[in-house]
Amino acid sequence: MSNNLPLFIDGEFVESASNESLPVTNPATQEVLCDVPYATTQEIERAVASAAVAFETWRDVPISERARLMLKFQELLKGHQDDLAKTLSLETGKTFADAQGDVWRGIEVVEHAANIASLMMGETVGNVARGIDTYSYTQPLGVCAGITPFNFPAMIPLWMFPLAIATGNTFVLKPSEQDPMTPNQLAELFVEAGAPKGVLQILHGGATQVDALLTHPGIKAISFVGSVPVARHVYRTATEHLKRVQALAGAKNHMVIMPDANKNQTINSLLGASCGAAGQRCMAISVAVFVGGAAAWIPELRDAMADVHPGPWDSPDAAYGPQITPAARDRVLGFIETGKQEGATCLLDGSDCAVDGYPDGNWVGPTLFSNVTPDMHIYQEEIFGPVLITSEVDSLDEAIAMINANAYGNGTSIFTSSGAAARRFQHEIEVGQVGINVPIPVPLPFFSFTGWKQSFLGDQHVYGKQGVRFYTETKTVTARWFDDDATGGPNMTIRVQ
Repeated sequence: MSNNLPLFIDGEFVESASNESLPVTNPATQEVLCDVPYATTQEIERAVASAAVAFETWRDVPISERARLMLKFQELLKGHQDDLAKTLSLETGKTFADAQGDVWRGIEVVEHAANIASLMMGETVGNVARGIDTYSYTQPLGVCAGITPFNFPAMIPLWMFPLAIATGNTFVLKPSEQDPMTPNQLAELFVEAGAPKGVLQILHGGATQVDALLTHPGIKAISFVGSVPVARHVYRTATEHLKRVQALAGAKNHMVIMPDANKNQTINSLLGASCGAAGQRCMAISVAVFVGGAAAWIPELRDAMADVHPGPWDSPDAAYGPQITPAARDRVLGFIETGKQEGATCLLDGSDCAVDGYPDGNWVGPTLFSNVTPDMHIYQEEIFGPVLITSEVDSLDEAIAMINANAYGNGTSIFTSSGAAARRFQHEIEVGQVGINVPIPVPLPFFSFTGWKQSFLGDQHVYGKQGVRFYTETKTVTARWFDDDATGGPNMTIRVQ
């Protein structure tokens, strides 16, 4: 019997005809959970064609019915949160609590999508000229597609397809081939919620399948989350094929620690923000910038990090899980070695981390560097592991200048008791998402996720009002109605009279 994960095409889970597949493994044990097939060209064509057919009827479904679908979907997601979290933990290695959070942050966006009627309201101005009214409608684009990363296999798909579908589009999802079981489970619940046939398709695969979506003439918009090189390829390729694109890329997020900050809260926040999810999140804090006397806290930070340990998803003692693959672990270990060679001081080295009973896990222990300079590779590049680097500066001016000079602009935060310092920081910093005594300032979905600089390519960000704009077009109508006995001559100018 085949261990292949099915595709989801035209309202059905179907066995792929592909001869190419990839094993999906538990990162803590290397146990093979399933094989993910690489969808064939014919299967991609069938999925897009099904979505196009479904769009013709789905776009005309009353908006209140689309909202009720999202209400039912979020109810089912809440009821199955633990089941989803267990699947997610097995294929990503995340601790169970972290996996529950992954699911919950996705549920919040589905709840937001349930409010779609007010989000899609147009504008009206009466009597813009004599007897003439102007009003606008917000209308869907057509077939949209999403390409999602491994690190949030529930949250990020739920950032995309519920809002796209609620606005009247249909959607083709290409989830990460490293943890595709959770997205399939989301599709099962979406069907149970009453989703019509064809509004959602799931195609599994790798780079070839991604490129097929980027260049497909039937797809109007592409949502992407992933690494910087791939984001650039996605943006360049999709825009060359006249598609609307939002591409969320890498990050190098800084936390500024002022001397007047609450020390205990700051250290605890640094631990969670740097090591949580094994550092595999684009909003992780990877640089701690200590201002003035706050640098005296670094030894205490080191001692606190030494008490943080990874472990399997169901261990109550595990603070975080393994890296997603052996290759990802080796990449992080390579950065740690590079940091040592470049002259940074390794205060805590997680290179030789081992977990009892799990000798084959992709483990990396908490790692802390000091004396890091901006010319070092460990500062310039996103490590995507439980590695925190520290820098010491004399003033808030220097801290702001350092962050603004960085190529990325996803998130940053400041820990301080000074309202003046916080206000100045939020005003002058050139980063899209700012936390004040909040280490990972991911906004709730009534706002949009607003990375800047090389952390984002596109014009409209994900979820919130910008997400609605991304998945819709505005149609503006200018209307005049004449009485039966209306008279008058021709208007030979462009002026509305």
